Amino acid sequence: MSTYLPTIKQLQYLVALHEHGHFGRAAEASFVSQSTLSAGIRELESLLGVTLVERSRRVVRFTTLGEQVVEKAHRLLREAEELSDLVRASGKPLSGTLRMSVIPTIAPFMLPRILPRLRRERPDLKLFLREETSQDAVESLHHGRVDCVLLALPFATGEVDMAHIADDRLYVAFPKDDPRDPPAVIPPSMIDEGRLLLLEDGHCLKEHALAACNRPELRASATMIGTSLHTLVQMVNNDLGLTMLPEMAIEAGILHETDIVARPLKSQAASREIALIWRKNSPRKADFELLAEELRAG
Repeated sequence: MSTYLPTIKQLQYLVALHEHGHFGRAAEASFVSQSTLSAGIRELESLLGVTLVERSRRVVRFTTLGEQVVEKAHRLLREAEELSDLVRASGKPLSGTLRMSVIPTIAPFMLPRILPRLRRERPDLKLFLREETSQDAVESLHHGRVDCVLLALPFATGEVDMAHIADDRLYVAFPKDDPRDPPAVIPPSMIDEGRLLLLEDGHCLKEHALAACNRPELRASATMIGTSLHTLVQMVNNDLGLTMLPEMAIEAGILHETDIVARPLKSQAASREIALIWRKNSPRKADFELLAEELRAG
């Protein structure tokens, strides 16, 4: 009796539909027509003899079994990618396609000075970048959507391997005419919780800043509103409060043409660790370690 197994392509279509929740967007992300993707999923359902997706004009819902199949499909696709990585790793170091997620509080400040050199010195490397919050980036890593993640620690990453890139000190940024004339190094006790502006939920820098201050009342009183560090800088520049910025953003010129002063935060936890992480026991470990070296050299 013959056994017919799902194809990699069918599983890719199913995972794409689950990720995007829409046949059109899933097809676009898979670089196929909507009819091709839909037909592939129907073939998969017919092969398995079950319904994985409940379809209507407006909503795509996965059945309970469909959710379980998607979870298994993620693992199978990840294994298939690692098989390809194993072969690729036997070739030229740090070459071929590599997909990396980078968090928004790192990407605009570190990448512009690193990417030109990478393109020049590693011409065989095709580096595709995806900007995501830490939680989304870690999920993308474990689901096989990306190969590695550049992020800031501490953060719950699950079981991964990692390489240290740099320590990034936190600074307090405030209008230059602040009447209190803050000292050269600012203790957390001087931060007015009613004027503290931080990134909204989902950005790990918010948690790093709050942990560095170690003042529970800040979590209750600070305004979590900014969607980017550039937005927070503009708010501070318009005298709407003060914020915390990482040193790399300041060195990259985020305060140019503003009336903002930034001074180091006085705290034992006043820095975040920039790290590159990848799935544990990945066959491309040597590539990621080489990439980490390139990032440190930047």
